[in-house]
Amino acid sequence: MLPTLCYLGLGANLHQPLQQLQQAVVALAALEHCQLQSVSSLYGSKPMGPQDQPDYVNAVAAISTTLSAEQLLTQLQKIELEQGRQRKDERWGPRTLDLDILLFGNQSIDSERLTVPHYGMKVREFVLYPLAELAPELHLPDGTALAQLLKAVPLNGLVVLAPPPAIDR
Repeated sequence: MLPTLCYLGLGANLHQPLQQLQQAVVALAALEHCQLQSVSSLYGSKPMGPQDQPDYVNAVAAISTTLSAEQLLTQLQKIELEQGRQRKDERWGPRTLDLDILLFGNQSIDSERLTVPHYGMKVREFVLYPLAELAPELHLPDGTALAQLLKAVPLNGLVVLAPPPAIDR
């Protein structure tokens, strides 16, 4: 089976979020049937939804995998749990770690567990700008150019906090 290139969104705003993302990168690099290709800089962003929570640290990672999208989702949720993620009904609430599949190759997936491309990625500066750092020429499965999306989405206070975490190979 040929590997699929995927882009993952990483986010955290609790329990030392910079370290949470660095630990997540280590965990992604160790995933079986996956190869971590690259990671964006770490960005600071304002929270979506309730504003009475800490700012977020966000990044995007590129991996190639022979796992299915559902298998990858299961592995990402396992990493979240290992890093203290507690799933609550609160949408856009604070979290120790959030790992989202943004793109899975050029596939469009709409299942009970997973929607790819990620439903909110076209309007989220904390996804688009780190993604553009890794793949500036990228086109989404529907043909939309990432460069076009960037023109329509302001930075909204997004700042680079740290260079990309080192990838142990």
